[in-house]
Amino acid sequence: MPSLLSSSSTFTLCCSLSKKFILSPEAITFFFTRKAVSYFGTKTTMSANLQSHAFAGNPLRSKTPKSTDPLSPPLAFETLKTQLLGNTHQLSSLNFKVLPFRKGRPLASSSSTDGDLGPKWHLGLISLDDCKGLFSDSGVELSGDSMVYLGSRSEEDLVYWAIDVSGEDSLVTDFFNKQFCFVELRTLMVATDWADERAMSDLAVAGHAKALLEWHSISRFCGYCGEKTITMESRSQKQCSNELCRRKIYPRVDPVVIMLVIDRENDRVLLGRQSRFVPRMWSCLAGFIEPGESLEEAVRRETWEETAIEVGEVTYHSSQPWPVGPSSMPCQLMVGFFAYAKSFEINVDKAELEDAQWHSREDVQKALMCAEYKKAQRTAAAKVEHMCKGVEKGQSPSSDFNIESGELAPMFFPGPFAIAHHLITSWANQGSQLKQLPNSSASNL
Repeated sequence: MPSLLSSSSTFTLCCSLSKKFILSPEAITFFFTRKAVSYFGTKTTMSANLQSHAFAGNPLRSKTPKSTDPLSPPLAFETLKTQLLGNTHQLSSLNFKVLPFRKGRPLASSSSTDGDLGPKWHLGLISLDDCKGLFSDSGVELSGDSMVYLGSRSEEDLVYWAIDVSGEDSLVTDFFNKQFCFVELRTLMVATDWADERAMSDLAVAGHAKALLEWHSISRFCGYCGEKTITMESRSQKQCSNELCRRKIYPRVDPVVIMLVIDRENDRVLLGRQSRFVPRMWSCLAGFIEPGESLEEAVRRETWEETAIEVGEVTYHSSQPWPVGPSSMPCQLMVGFFAYAKSFEINVDKAELEDAQWHSREDVQKALMCAEYKKAQRTAAAKVEHMCKGVEKGQSPSSDFNIESGELAPMFFPGPFAIAHHLITSWANQGSQLKQLPNSSASNL
């Protein structure tokens, strides 16, 4: 990490400078944009454009082993069954790591760090032998059918599995005694330091595991004939057990469009509030894609239905897996767009939104400068640490978006873990002065 100001310090300094020296929003944006390039090692936007979005960039899915590779799902599963049966005479170079889940929550631990970085959470990956021992002590037989293949690291001959232990209450105490805890994935998402590549990788692994486990949970029966399904050796495919049916079932992905609606003429964007949002939080509009609908059509329809704003041009920005939605939707895929408005009078559908308003670039930039996303991340990381130590706080990380003076910021947006943040900040910094300085280097700051 660069030895310059921390992200939190940058936010504080920006807010302080804006009050003491009355800097223009453009100057503040320029400063932070330059700063963000150095801090995050990324492109010329303040949106923390990382190597990938949260929940993307899973290192276990970078390459799919060939079917003849010992790390491939079918062969790794055969080795797993052999080791579970205790057939040690059949030697294998493979090692197995298991990630337990309970009611959709992955096992996690926490450790303190040097300096002022705060605690960091880690996935509670355990060895297969430890997993067998824990189940044996609980009087439960561990079988291969309960394990879900996550992927592998070929350089270490490691294969990763997930297992749902929701029905084994005694295991909770065993894990707690080892200072492990089952933590909501949303909490881990907020607690993740988005500049920490390893933490982002762990979050992607946990998100993928949760999506697969929940899909396994809701696909136990065939949707066509009602018979039980059986898991195929690939572990990411099921088949109906009815000989007259035998339909194959694959993991479910629910695509969602999320769009930043832009008024080019007046240099402003349309942001909405849902009733479930914490006070002062605004975000992009979003909605599920309907059958027989293109992505662009979904953007235009959802915007019209929620706000009566007519959209013309639609341009793609990026996409993000989102496994933290309802359990009935194992994994949403957020597909992000910029949508350019053709009409400007808002008529909010109160069944969909609590409110929707146009916000100027200046107001958006000010909100981005003063929102203490790093503080929220550290608050959530401290919460995870307290949970693992048996002391859980009820404080909401989303309540900590204050400016340096201690006053509440007039509004804030979802943090860098959300694609909405990247859409908003990318727009907020379009045309920044940084683009006019091709020979400048943020590393020289």
